[in-house]
Amino acid sequence: MSHNPLLLLRSLGQSIWLDYIERGMLVSGELAHQIKNDGLAGVTSNPSIFEKAITGHEDYDADIARLARCVGNVTEIYETIVIDDIGHAADLFLPVHERTKGRDGYVSIEVSPHLAYETDKTAKEAVRLWEKLHRPNIMIKVPGTRQGLPAVQQLIAKGINVNVTLLFGLGRYREVLDAWMNGLEERDRAGLPLASVASVASFFLSRIDVLVDKQLDSLAGSAEKETASRLRGAAATAYARLAYQIYKETLKSDRWLRLAGRGAQSQRLLWASTATKDSAYSDVKYVEALIGPETVNTLPPETLNAYRKHGDPALRLEQDLTQAAEVPARLTKLGIELEAVAQKLEEEGVKKFIEPFDKLLASLEQRRQKIAARQPV
Repeated sequence: MSHNPLLLLRSLGQSIWLDYIERGMLVSGELAHQIKNDGLAGVTSNPSIFEKAITGHEDYDADIARLARCVGNVTEIYETIVIDDIGHAADLFLPVHERTKGRDGYVSIEVSPHLAYETDKTAKEAVRLWEKLHRPNIMIKVPGTRQGLPAVQQLIAKGINVNVTLLFGLGRYREVLDAWMNGLEERDRAGLPLASVASVASFFLSRIDVLVDKQLDSLAGSAEKETASRLRGAAATAYARLAYQIYKETLKSDRWLRLAGRGAQSQRLLWASTATKDSAYSDVKYVEALIGPETVNTLPPETLNAYRKHGDPALRLEQDLTQAAEVPARLTKLGIELEAVAQKLEEEGVKKFIEPFDKLLASLEQRRQKIAARQPV
């Protein structure tokens, strides 16, 4: 039997999570099969994924009909369905969580995207979801907005696992590391254990290249055309490699070493938004270039399948670091500021989660009303 490239990634220190969830794969045994045969070590979800799953599959119809009869609130219908799927997936991953001593086996659920700019409401919602799911291998996804960071700190201090999502820039990533360590220090001062608290920082990749490439293409015909064409598709990989260097620097700091001595586990970088959006690039572009120890890559099903077929695993995350460090400055010369790109993408990212979330609730409300109309008075 040929080697599965996905299993080789695990041997290189990278965990592969699936960026997708839907009821069918939970009940058919497909997810259990991928855990066993692909070494799948976790799942990430978001409002966009659930909108596709719930509106695109009949598996949910019976549940929606049952809940519509006894629950008046469409948000409650949505949450009951989502919590059921997330809980089911977390149970499937519990052996992975136990085997890796709490390093892997996580299933992520996102707080409502409408709360992205509200610290207290985000923290409150995260605690409620955590308590409702009541499992050690759940991660609550909190957007890495400026208002999200104090919520991250509060949740880590409470011992809640956090997936800090929608990260696009190095400046914000440094702030995330700070908020996470603040939370651990707060927990330590309270005399609480640190070892069981897990966190990842989700760096979104393809969206960076989509926006930067668009700006580079608009320079076509100018004197910078040649430089611009050489920089196409380079921004996201460069930024990810630079983020990993920040991660490694942090692990050498006295501050981190003190926490590690108290049993804390590091906050791994997670590569997200890894489906290639431009057909000119390889369909595994955001996997091959970013393989390195102590990282996670979350792949949508089509990217996972592509990598299983033709992946070529090797440690590449620290290749071409000099070149990676030059990319931001070369883009600046062309009038493209990566930190400004990051801010724009963060704002767009929040909107891109609010839209499917609202669309899903509207669709559920329609179905609820139809079912209610059929009920005998």
